Amino acid sequence: MIFGVRALMEALDAGKEIEKVMLRSGTGSSEIFKELSRRIHLEKIPFQYVPTEKLNSISRKNHQGVIAYISEIAYSEIDFILPSIFEKGETPLILMLDQVSDVRNFGAIARTAECAGVHAIVIPFKGGARITSEAVKTSAGALHFIPVCRQQDLGETLTYLKNSGLTVFAASEKAEKTLFEADLTVPAVIIMGAEDTGISSKLSLLVDTPLSIPLTGKISSLNVSVATGVLVFEAMRQRLS
Repeated sequence: MIFGVRALMEALDAGKEIEKVMLRSGTGSSEIFKELSRRIHLEKIPFQYVPTEKLNSISRKNHQGVIAYISEIAYSEIDFILPSIFEKGETPLILMLDQVSDVRNFGAIARTAECAGVHAIVIPFKGGARITSEAVKTSAGALHFIPVCRQQDLGETLTYLKNSGLTVFAASEKAEKTLFEADLTVPAVIIMGAEDTGISSKLSLLVDTPLSIPLTGKISSLNVSVATGVLVFEAMRQRLS
């Protein structure tokens, strides 16, 4: 974490990847706070205003009304990643996580995705799991190898991927078609939603083929990281055969 206005400004000047900024409610009158606010908006860094009590509960250090989290990784741009996949003669396999907020689930998913040959993971700018040291640890270091793209609007990103020739698949308990019936050898993006809310309605409208995972036990659903593993390794199996 970074504490204080000037410390954060120096981190931004040094090119540090900032995961999130928490600002004390009511700040912004001084010139340096105005400059900090401008930099946060310019560099599209997630932020929120919180009461002083919230900041104090995180740290008793002299935070000056500002606490920021440094990202454990450097984010990638999907606009650069996708063309490079095609240039290498490979068939894109992109994983998009919609509202998956649990850090350990995210880490486990990243580990599985990297092992299964997923080219990149796309996450939302806000509402997803923060990439903390715990996430990196749970991923067994996979987050240092697989590109992670943090996008402002997943809907726009999905439209870009569709226009680039990718077919959109999504995990859905209600889907009539199973993953074993789908052709996952095509350029593809697979969307996984949060365990409690699933995929947002906005993204659901852009899905080409919803897929279900057949279950024969008494439990009606899988953990999202396990379900992700089933889907991406089925894609890997089809592509290898």
